[in-house]
Amino acid sequence: MPKILINELKQEISSFNPFLCQYRDWVTLVGPAVLAFHQGLGTEVAGALAVFAQHPELELIGGYSARAITSGGTLADAAFSQLADEFLAAVRANSDVDAIYFCLHGACAAQTIHDCEGYLLAETRKIVGERIPIVTSLDLHGILTDEILAHSDAVVPYHTYPHVDFYQTGERAARLLLRILSGEIHPVSVRIPIPALVRGSELKTATGRWGECVRAAIAFENGPRGLSGGMFIGNPFTDVPDLLSNVLLVADDEAPIDEAIRIAGTFWAMREHLQQPLTPLAESIAQAQNATGRVVLVDAADATSSGASGDSNAILAAILAANFTRTVLLPIVDAPAVQTAIAAGLGGTITVSLGGTLDPDRFQPISITALVKKLSDGNFVSESNGETWRAGPSAVLEADNITIVVTSQAVNLYDRSLFYAHDLNPSVFAATVVKSPHCQPHMFDEGAELVLNIDAPGSTSANLPYLGHTLCPRPIFPLDPDVSFTPLPKLFRRPERRSVS
Repeated sequence: MPKILINELKQEISSFNPFLCQYRDWVTLVGPAVLAFHQGLGTEVAGALAVFAQHPELELIGGYSARAITSGGTLADAAFSQLADEFLAAVRANSDVDAIYFCLHGACAAQTIHDCEGYLLAETRKIVGERIPIVTSLDLHGILTDEILAHSDAVVPYHTYPHVDFYQTGERAARLLLRILSGEIHPVSVRIPIPALVRGSELKTATGRWGECVRAAIAFENGPRGLSGGMFIGNPFTDVPDLLSNVLLVADDEAPIDEAIRIAGTFWAMREHLQQPLTPLAESIAQAQNATGRVVLVDAADATSSGASGDSNAILAAILAANFTRTVLLPIVDAPAVQTAIAAGLGGTITVSLGGTLDPDRFQPISITALVKKLSDGNFVSESNGETWRAGPSAVLEADNITIVVTSQAVNLYDRSLFYAHDLNPSVFAATVVKSPHCQPHMFDEGAELVLNIDAPGSTSANLPYLGHTLCPRPIFPLDPDVSFTPLPKLFRRPERRSVS
């Protein structure tokens, strides 16, 4: 009976968020609880489990799961050391398995280890040896490295942005792992690094220009030679030595170099279009004030799902300064303000400072007087994948026309879950601040008169030159002028192995 180990570790960090992520910012599971947690969810592991369930001869082993509460700042070395020790302890305890599925992210970086995923894979190989097949799934915002590819038999990336294919990615990874395990295929991977950092609406795979590249990779994966295919655009806020865009194609036995080069060339030709046009902050507020319909104020510079701190009050400050009269809904992270609200109780009126508790160099606190409308524990179910998200103790504050959801810690904001959990429907507000670069269109954008991408300060700003990269390869577009690109394919092939039945 073949045994398959399942481990996961997922976080995306912003190197420009000064607030280090700690071990307490993670939720961990060990053993059978790993498999039980994912049953019925829309996650990668759930998708993999559905495929494995079709093969009753398999023995599935839940090893270890570590999921960050949300993205955040650089992972503290002590925190990663503890997480890595626990992750690898599960590998050691199950070193006799026949195959491994790792569900990772790709943009997790610690203070001194810049490629956390590559480190875990390399250390795993020291434990299980070279002939145990490992398939790794990654977010397309992951930073693809030689270390990851050298120690994985194959890598399977997401195909969609905004991400709606978590489950399908796990299915693809599981099917591929079973084919490798049976000896049916012998994967060879081609990576082509591209010196470009990209952001913006043209990266939406369903509607943007970049979708052409992704569809070409999918067509290859689904073709007669293909095993896996995709593009990694990295996370431009994770400033590490391997931060690049990449084409990745995986084929059976023969390297698909020509097709990888073609897709890379297509991507390079469109790079100028893969940047987000931004509207100055004051101008955005003026447009929103003059609009008659609903307005979406996109504050991607404080996108918690990309690693930002969530404590930006830049748009709030601009709204107050402009004497904005329309109704506004916005989220912010401020644990001390929540405690003040709890002390006052429901219906209490408080005067608190909001913002700048985590990233004080960018955001100065604002004093605001507000009514405490709602209090909660901050635990709620995501409308995106059914997971429970934890924002910590939270409060809804109402200051005249402004409604603020204040959380104790950052939580993902790429859907409406935080608002819905507090009985707030964004569609009834004249303006909603969305701290995510892109959400599924039906969540905020559809029916809006204006969707304004705002040039605000923050550690995940789409104004990439503003951030101040120091570690990523240079020259790189758009940080440097006159960047050239010559495709240099890198090939990766694992040792031959006997099939296991």
